[in-house]
Amino acid sequence: MQLIKPDTNIDFVGKRKLALIVSAVLILIGLASLTIKGGPDYGIDFAGGTLVQVQFTEDTDPAAIKSALSGIDLGSLVVQSFGDNQNEFLIRVENTSAELQGLSAQIQSALEATYNEGSVDIRRVEMVGPQVGKDLRGKGLKAIFYAMLGILVYISWRFEFRFAVGAIIALCHDVLITLGAFSVFGKEIDLPIIAAFLAIIGYSLNDTIIVYDRIRENLGKHHKESFTFIVNRSINETLSRTLLTSGTTLLVVLTLFILGGGVIHNFAFAMLVGVLIGTYSSIFVASPVLILWEQRKKAAATEE
Repeated sequence: MQLIKPDTNIDFVGKRKLALIVSAVLILIGLASLTIKGGPDYGIDFAGGTLVQVQFTEDTDPAAIKSALSGIDLGSLVVQSFGDNQNEFLIRVENTSAELQGLSAQIQSALEATYNEGSVDIRRVEMVGPQVGKDLRGKGLKAIFYAMLGILVYISWRFEFRFAVGAIIALCHDVLITLGAFSVFGKEIDLPIIAAFLAIIGYSLNDTIIVYDRIRENLGKHHKESFTFIVNRSINETLSRTLLTSGTTLLVVLTLFILGGGVIHNFAFAMLVGVLIGTYSSIFVASPVLILWEQRKKAAATEE
């Protein structure tokens, strides 16, 4: 299926400075949000603590739930809505200890003292110690780092080192913007989100390699043309494939985001942002890095 005519010649490369400004603004907004908030908002997996999911059969709100639980010594307490059900909430407690093993029964008793008996349903309880959360956070970061390192080695071997540098810069760009989006929209980072980041890296890399492969092919076909022309032509030649792949992937991810429910909402959000940014970076980040590398190489050769 050909969405784009073969003779299409959009000047993507000519817009690389504008794209650089857009990317810089998005990254700076994310970094500013992370700085203001003191870092990412880690979920129970990474921060440690106890999470209780509660569903009510009668209307209520977080403030009323907090008031009902004020008689229990739970330490720092956060109550937030969960999923599409307006009467379903997540109760987060930072404390975790052996004394909290009966937390579910304590919370249910305290809530039923305020609400009608039988109107409170404790749907799940999760507890993660602070040390375990710290270890999981470290392993999650290592997983992303080793994935990047492996990609650098593979693309250096499969193409050239300059291609690998362009791909890594694009992947870092994607992860930073997605992380910034999580901070701006107040979403938590937990283990499923690390999986989403790795999936974003894989998706973005696949798109970038398709463009890179066409650039390498065109370097042999159009060796008399400028490198900028070859890069722009390669992006246009793979544009139809990029739109088809990104469009179908976005359709699935958007469906998950809208209809998937609260459990996978954050994961779908990460994939939604990541697929959009990954497609953008393959065109406006990874490829222009090659042009910059080539220009610097020629400038250095001229000086010698």
